[in-house]
Amino acid sequence: MDRAVQRRFVGLTAAVAALGMTAVLSGCGSDTGSGDVTLRMVAADYGTGAENSSQKYWDDVAGKFEQDNPGIKVEVSVYSWKDVDRKVAEMVKAGKAPDIAQIGAYADYAEAGKLYTADEMIAIRTGSNFLPSLTDAGQVDGNLYGLPFVASTRLLFYNKDLFAKAGLGAPQTWDDIQADATALKQRGVTYPFALPLGQEESQAETLMWLLSGGGGYTDEVGNYDIDSPANIATFRWLTNNLVGKGLTGPVAPAKLDRAKAFDAFTKGEVGMLNGHPTLMQEAEKNGVDVGMVPLPGVDGPTKGSMGVADWMMGFKQNGHRTQIGKFLDFAYKDDNVTAFADQYDLLPVTSSASAAMEADSKHKSLHAFLTALPNSQLPPFGKTSWAQVSETVKEKIGSAVEPGGNPEGVLVEIAAKARQAESAE
Repeated sequence: MDRAVQRRFVGLTAAVAALGMTAVLSGCGSDTGSGDVTLRMVAADYGTGAENSSQKYWDDVAGKFEQDNPGIKVEVSVYSWKDVDRKVAEMVKAGKAPDIAQIGAYADYAEAGKLYTADEMIAIRTGSNFLPSLTDAGQVDGNLYGLPFVASTRLLFYNKDLFAKAGLGAPQTWDDIQADATALKQRGVTYPFALPLGQEESQAETLMWLLSGGGGYTDEVGNYDIDSPANIATFRWLTNNLVGKGLTGPVAPAKLDRAKAFDAFTKGEVGMLNGHPTLMQEAEKNGVDVGMVPLPGVDGPTKGSMGVADWMMGFKQNGHRTQIGKFLDFAYKDDNVTAFADQYDLLPVTSSASAAMEADSKHKSLHAFLTALPNSQLPPFGKTSWAQVSETVKEKIGSAVEPGGNPEGVLVEIAAKARQAESAE
């Protein structure tokens, strides 16, 4: 939402509080909220296994919500990040959209008229509490459709013990990465630099490298620029200096999913990889001493970080606007937001929870991530074509670094599909 709307939200919140009322924005939905309703929600799994599956979190939240809201049931199905966006797309295409989805992209559904806007669902106090940098990324045509769920920024992680044994310092540049990976390989490290360009989450790994090479998915005016000279140079460097020299481990980047790379890091088998806060928690549980530095670039640390936000949205199909809003208001209470962020070492998306985390010394390890978030660069979530383009990147980008391959040809192919998807909107 724009700043003027945010100021209006804050003002209205104060006025409503003064009247002692609980206000929900009325919107234009037609349902009355009466009668028994079952909300069906699809959510992504942030866990690394059955022990910390997000299903447990959502079952707990849904159970508490149902106790407070007789007549509304919530059934949550959790899928891996490898499958969840595709699963929702298939449900929508089949005319069986969930009531709520917590996934990686929202804009194409918003453009198709399938989503409620924020002001049709949630309370004023909920909408006004989101971090402005994230609500800016959640808009299509000036309306907030994608409610930020959790956020994170990215840093380069390295195994301090492996680096110390090899007599290495923290990498600052691409040349450092290559030299350090070479030394680690000589010492028998399984994955000197883990490069997960498999289909699970390779669009994020790709953006990190594009940013560190001075490029990105879009140009300064927001048009797709995936085959820019800077981006082509980045993937040529990866192909020639990491993959081609055997420094990325036994699994080809195109076949290496993020979950496998992260699991290997927690086992002490990886020297370096790009990581997020959840990985830090899991690695330290397993006794890995984790070092973290800004993403190395061509000549030094990358200015700014890659930011990531995942999104919550409400689908119109079943007409459950009021019930969806009630559940979302409940889900975004500080105790729920903080509990999820705590469990996975992610960053909260609300101002109140973020301020509490920043003031709490037990979250000291996350303070650098919190500081980086406001100035980080997010993928082009607001583009209605982004979901399609993201899937194309996931499918194709691994082949850009195959030894003897053609990085420029792959990026040109992805760019052509991106421009075609954009022009079709």
